[in-house]
Amino acid sequence: MNNNNQGIYLKKEVLERIIRAFFSRDFKERVRLIPFDMRPKGTEILYRCCIYKERAILKDLVITGLGFAIENDCEMFDLSKYAERSLERGKPEENPLTVVEAACKGCVPSRIYVTNLCQGCVANLCRKACKFGAIAIIGGKSVIDGSKCKNCKMCIEACPYGAIVKMAVPCEDSCPVGAIKKNVKGTAQIDYKICIYCGKCIISCPFGAIHEKSQIIDVLKNIVSCKKVIALIAPSIVGQFPGNVYQLKSAIIKTGFSDVYEVAQGADTTAINEAKEFKKRMKSAGSIMTTSCCASYNQFIKKHLPEIRTFVSDTKTPLYYIAGKVKAEHKDALTVFICPCIAKKNEVQENINVDYVINYRELEALFNAKDIKVQDCKEEKFDIESSRQGRGFCITGGVVAAVSKVLETKDLAKPYIINGLNKEAIRQLKRIVKDQKCAEGNLIEVMSCEGGCIGGNATVCIPKVS
Repeated sequence: MNNNNQGIYLKKEVLERIIRAFFSRDFKERVRLIPFDMRPKGTEILYRCCIYKERAILKDLVITGLGFAIENDCEMFDLSKYAERSLERGKPEENPLTVVEAACKGCVPSRIYVTNLCQGCVANLCRKACKFGAIAIIGGKSVIDGSKCKNCKMCIEACPYGAIVKMAVPCEDSCPVGAIKKNVKGTAQIDYKICIYCGKCIISCPFGAIHEKSQIIDVLKNIVSCKKVIALIAPSIVGQFPGNVYQLKSAIIKTGFSDVYEVAQGADTTAINEAKEFKKRMKSAGSIMTTSCCASYNQFIKKHLPEIRTFVSDTKTPLYYIAGKVKAEHKDALTVFICPCIAKKNEVQENINVDYVINYRELEALFNAKDIKVQDCKEEKFDIESSRQGRGFCITGGVVAAVSKVLETKDLAKPYIINGLNKEAIRQLKRIVKDQKCAEGNLIEVMSCEGGCIGGNATVCIPKVS
């Protein structure tokens, strides 16, 4: 996913200011002043209509940073009231996404249309390519009837002048399941009943209007209360920050966490259990098995393709295994999963052994707010070293590689990888259900993000994989 988005940097700055305010003597007042500190009087406004709208949007970003939904915003509350409520909150809100309506541009409806580049050619290739009779020649130019157009794009491919284009709504266009649409006001609205929390809309929105509600205050208030708070770091965290994973452990402990465990330990358990399950399924005349580690893919199965459930591995995710281990060893501890994507927040809601979730950008904001440089920290080893295969779960092909390595019969698995859960991948999965088999392989890995978890919507960067 594209993380080089100015809106991302804006969110990060807001988070840093919230964290600094938390550790100040007057949290509520410092939070109230964030929009004014970021856009003081006389500031040149490049993208919004005026400084007042800029401040209004920044206020909404602070509200999401404190962990609240904009849809439930009471305009009479100032930010100090939200800061107070974040300290009083017992548990985070359920749906992790929210839309900042003030920031939403209200893009024109998605459509295919003919531009002024149309030459009114005799060939009429666009009209002939359309199977729905949506194109007519009027005044010597091609015209598309929107009521008949099915957005098949055949006319776009047929036009020799490139005169036909698709006007896309980025958030809608990026969503593989159609969970985000315009409401009656013309702004984006998420249907949580069908949303799979892939996070593609967050990255694709050019105006930074879609946000993840943060749990950073929930985590920090438990840390300062001197509770034992243990960080569980996802395998994809390697390469996100300068320095190595052992310096990263030291840096996280510097922020106030009691200890750090690698979720890659759980990945080793997942690989072993999944290999056993795969072998058993193949012995009982099973044709395929898909891996189940991606939380977004699991949401997709639950909400959109339950028919494929019979082929999905019953093995638990790496987080499930490591969180259970940590809770067994530290019964009085709180656990915080540090991860690259929003989808894991839904998985955690069903896991009693994980208390909170923060993402890599929130961790980066915490490091910056406390002036911690990972590369300057000493190395601190883990009590149990994770395997290379466990740490490789985060890369496309990493899961099937780990499972294949564990299998005693080396040619039993024929891995096939679906790299990114997009509309084409969904069609492919539906064909697999229909055919009850997959011609390309029998062990299928499905990752919602291209490249794997290292391409998650909440990553700091996408590291190069050698």
